[in-house]
Amino acid sequence: MSTPTFDDCPPHSARVTSYDERHLATYIRLLDADAEGADWREVVSVIFGLDPEREPQRARIVHDSHLARARWMTQVGFEHLLEPRQQ
Repeated sequence: MSTPTFDDCPPHSARVTSYDERHLATYIRLLDADAEGADWREVVSVIFGLDPEREPQRARIVHDSHLARARWMTQVGFEHLLEPRQQ
């Protein structure tokens, strides 16, 4: 499974963004890995293709910011996915 191109941090928005929609599978993978207690370094390597030894600060930011957005999606964002789209 390939990961769509990603930013270091997902956009901060009170609404679901097109970035979120493109990364739904990524968010699910992050949540699954977190629930299983996977080491964040392995997760960021597998999901984002980053080397946490070479870029530790960036890898941590990417992991933590995307996991936080994934959690937001489960608490708030999913409601926006259920709303009818405006044409």
